This record gives sequence, C-alpha cells and structure tokens, in this order.
Amino acid sequence: MLLKPFTSLTSLTVVLPQENIDTDQIIPARFLTTTSKKGLGDAAFYDWRYNNEGRLRNDSPLDGFDRKSHQILVAGSNFGCGSSREHAPWALLGFGFQAVISSDIADIFKSNALKNGLLPVAIDAKAHRELLASPGAEVTIDLETQTVSFGDGWNCVFEVEAFARRCLLDGVDPMGYLLDRIPEIRRFEERAH
Repeated sequence: MLLKPFTSLTSLTVVLPQENIDTDQIIPARFLTTTSKKGLGDAAFYDWRYNNEGRLRNDSPLDGFDRKSHQILVAGSNFGCGSSREHAPWALLGFGFQAVISSDIADIFKSNALKNGLLPVAIDAKAHRELLASPGAEVTIDLETQTVSFGDGWNCVFEVEAFARRCLLDGVDPMGYLLDRIPEIRRFEERAH
C-alpha cells in the first residue's frame, strides 16, 4: 500500500495528558465492525468527544481546533495499551493526526501505527513533561534525523526501528516495500537456479 512519505512534520500539538490511554478509548469496540478505514476518524475518542445523546461535549480537548494545523498528538505515558487493533491508528490518521508523542507507547500499538503511516515517537520523560505542559506548541518532528524540536533550540532524539523508518520515509507499508523489490527478487532467484 502506498502511503504519504513521512520525512518531517511541523505542526501545532493537541495534548491529552492522561496516562494509559488504551485502544478502546482511541476507538471504542462498537466501531470495529469494518475493515475499511473510511469514516473511522469520526469515531476517534468517540466517548471523550460525545455525550450519551451523541452530541459533542463542550469540555472535550479534542474539538475546537483546526485539524490541519494540529497534526501531532502529545499523550500521557503508556499510550495505546490494551488490545491490538489496527483501527486505532486508522482512527487517529482519519482524525488528522500524523504523529503521536509520548514517553512510552505500547509495543503492539507502535507496530500497528508504523505499518499504517502514523509515526509513534517515544521521548525521554523530561522532554515529555515539557511538551505536556505546552499545549498548542509548534513542534517539528524530523524522521531523517530522528529528532523532535520546539521553541528556542529545544530538541530531543527518538528511535524508530530501521525497517519501519525506511518504509515511512519511502511512503510504503512493509508489503509495498517488498513489492517494490520484485525485480531484484526475480534476479536473485534466476541466479540461484
């Protein structure tokens, strides 16, 4: 699958300081009846954004901002814990987020996010606290240099597994990466015979 290549992103942040935000909070289980990504952004954090009557809550930090200029979610530690579901990164991407920053991101969520074009960024606790205390900050994430920066000279490093990083930079998922190498694979097979 072709994705949009991710090299760097400069955006304002949306801050959710809560810890242990699980995948059922990101996308409630009742919205998992589809294998299509279409419309899942509307269900992102549904129970945090809507009341029991289906009306937008006045107190939700997830509404009332321009989604095109706020593409980085800064969340509390242990983000994406809970059950494995690709619908969670699909919902976040559909909502408009391109990256999630936290001090700790659950491994299964991280894997699903990377395979679907959402960049999970785990940074050190001190830098994380500073970003949590700065909602709406303009932040730059550079995947080439694996750095996050904001403000006057503030920056920190993060790591992304090499293969996933290459896929994001090239704008392909793992299957797309392999499909792009079919000519090389065929040449190798021909030499092996």
